[in-house]
Formats: sequence, structure tokens, C-alpha cells
Amino acid sequence: MVMDTMVDTIEMSNAPEIPGLRFRHFQGSDDYPRMLAVIQASKDYDRVERNDTLEDIQRNYAHLVNSDPYQDMVMIEVDSEMIGYSRVEWSIQDEKAWVGSQLAFLRPEWRQRAIGTALLRSNERHLRRMATRLQAEGVLQQGLPRFSDVIIFDTETGKEILFRQQGYTAERHEFLMVRPDLENIPEAPLPDGLEVRLVLPEHYRAIWEAGAEAFRDHWGYAPPKEEHYQNWLEDRNFQPDLWRVGWDGDQVAGMVQSFINAEENVEYQRKRGWTEGICVRRSWRRRGLARALLVQSLHAIKERGMLEAALTVDTQNLSGALRLYESVGFHPVRRFSFYRKQLEGESPPRDAESAEKPEAGE
Repeated sequence: MVMDTMVDTIEMSNAPEIPGLRFRHFQGSDDYPRMLAVIQASKDYDRVERNDTLEDIQRNYAHLVNSDPYQDMVMIEVDSEMIGYSRVEWSIQDEKAWVGSQLAFLRPEWRQRAIGTALLRSNERHLRRMATRLQAEGVLQQGLPRFSDVIIFDTETGKEILFRQQGYTAERHEFLMVRPDLENIPEAPLPDGLEVRLVLPEHYRAIWEAGAEAFRDHWGYAPPKEEHYQNWLEDRNFQPDLWRVGWDGDQVAGMVQSFINAEENVEYQRKRGWTEGICVRRSWRRRGLARALLVQSLHAIKERGMLEAALTVDTQNLSGALRLYESVGFHPVRRFSFYRKQLEGESPPRDAESAEKPEAGE
């Protein structure tokens, strides 16, 4: 189908005067390869390690939650060639705040030309309209604070400067941690009464629900939807044979959902296994379960021929996760941060000075 370019064009206030520059709506799956090319160009320049595939994009966009790509995306073109794009989505986190998240990619050769600033402001306007509509529909209660969020890696210096200039501050930090070898893995027995079992398909739903319950105590938690579950099942790194799940009778007590991203290992010339999805439900905490499952997971990926392990952690996690991971040999290698800005008309966010305070070891 041929789109009417006049109807499809998005009017962008404050857009720079660049010959051939156009902002348009998403046009369906034909855009996916162009989006992937933009991601590839951006990641190399920004030194962000990721390994997206066309199938990943297709799967993610088949299971979007609170985001309609035909309404909530902006595609950027110059002379009909895609040079960038953005998408926004929303969630109600911890029942304490409405958060509109935005992601954007722009080819490096088109940066520092005011395109990113125009796009950011457009996304903020869209989020304000979205929140107003949801309040009118009764989805969003009146008076609930509203924020705009973005994730920025420590190597994305230009992006950080842009968002800081527009009033965003660092609200939360996470570390990428790596255990550089899989030798001398410490011992950590399972707590009495618990056992690890082979994960079978009939366990998937129980494991998913247990993980969702365990993560409700984490910062920024939003209850997952059925679309998230289906996306999880279809992920190319869904490798339940590598998981270590602790059971107490018929109850899931905790888990580590390890995986090996073979394509990523080839791209970055390494043999890394990921020990992610680490969580323990409230009734089984403070008994050494997370440590025991993590140690078992390290052995599992070593048996698959891996030479190192990696994970991500919230540096302000109240459960002591950062100390746990350091105690079994993981070390921070880089950081990414959640930057946040309050959308006008609501109560002020928490003290900006404390939000900017560096974490220990930063």
C-alpha cells in the first residue's frame, strides 16, 4: 500500500531547517529493517553493546504494552532515508507515579543539528496529551505525579548532555557487572527444605508469576501484563534448561534465569553467560537462597563452555544484591542510569540533590 505522504507527515515545531528532513508516522513491518539499521549505526558510535535482530524487533512490537506504534512513534527521514526514530510508552509504577518512557535512536552523522532536541520536546508534548487522555478515561487518577523517563548509558555523553539541558536528572543507577572467569566458584548450599528441579513447560506460568511477585519490591515496579509473558516465552534467549529454580514443595521460592546469547558472543568475541532474573520471594529471603542459586548458575554456564558471567543490578537495591554479587566475584564494568523529569502540573519529585548523589564506588 502506498501511503499519502502529506497525511503521513508529522508537523514538528522547532525542527531545524534541513533540506529533505521529514518526520512521519510508523508504517508497519516495512520499517523494521530500517529501524534495525539505525540501531546498528547508533550502538557502535555510542559504544553500547547490544545484539538486536530483525526477529527481536518483530517479537517486541508484536507484544507492546501501553504503546501503539502507529500513534506513539516518530520516524525521521532525510530524502526518504530513515536516520532515526522514537517511541513512547507508559506505565503506573508502584501505584505512586505515572511514568511515560521514551526511547530514541539517531544516526551519529545527524546529531548536534537540533533534531534530537525537537524530537525530545515532541515526545514530551505527546506524553502530556497521553496522560491527560488517560485521566479523562479514568485510567489515571487525578493528582498522581507524572514523569518522563529515559535510560542513558555512561558512554552516551551527547545524549546525557541533551537530556540534562532539558531538565532531566539521574534518578537511579544500574551497574553491568562481570565475573571475568568461572574459576574458584564459592560453595553455597541450598537452604534446608528447598530443592532445584528440572524446569518443564508446565512450570513456566508459575515461575513467571513468582518472579513478578518477587520483583514488586524493586524500584520502578509496574505489574506485568499478559503481553509481557508471551514476549518472555518467545524470546530467543528463553533457555529454561539453564535456569536454576528453587522450590519449596509446590511453591517457587526463588530463581536465576540464565541464558547464553550466542550471537552476541560471536559479535563481541567472547564466551559469556548471563545470570539474570535473580529474585527470591519474600517468605524465603535472608536464607542464602539467591546465593545458592547464583552459584549453581555459574557452574551451569561453565559446563556449557562459557568463560565469564555477567548481570545487571540496581545499585540502590535494598535487598543487598550488589554486595551479594560482589561476594561471588562480580565487578562493575559500566553504568547506565534512569533519567527523569516531572511533567508540569503535578507535585514536585523527590529532592533533586539526592537524586544526583553519586553511588558508592562510582
